Amino acid sequence: MQVQSAVVRAVVVDAALSVAEHETLVAHAGAGAVVSFGGVVRDHDGGRGVDALEYVGHPTAEQIIAEVAADIAASEDVYAVAVSHRIGKLTVGDVALACAVSSAHRSEAFAACARLVDEVKHRLPIWKRQMFSDGTDEWVDCP
Repeated sequence: MQVQSAVVRAVVVDAALSVAEHETLVAHAGAGAVVSFGGVVRDHDGGRGVDALEYVGHPTAEQIIAEVAADIAASEDVYAVAVSHRIGKLTVGDVALACAVSSAHRSEAFAACARLVDEVKHRLPIWKRQMFSDGTDEWVDCP
């Protein structure tokens, strides 16, 4: 059965994110599966201690995240998509990327959520500065 899928959220924000809220946003009566992902700031990278991250977004970032979400929602198996990326300074344990996808079946929901995360990481013009425990920092994924 073909359903009209929806992008219920696609934003770039400077505020705390909740994966559970994204799961609630994609709820659908026909959904037998909701798959979510939370990209969380960890305390290490490449064997070095990490204290914090700073994400900086290009002015087109919100437009791009909306395009990515629409591309995923265009799949006939997807009911709803919600995705948010955070900018600003984050500390260990903060959610940097929150997303959820609903579908009738788990395999389609897992596949769509994986595509969503991969496409956001690939296409979104957001750059990350890692602040290490030793006082140094480095920019990652900058053009």
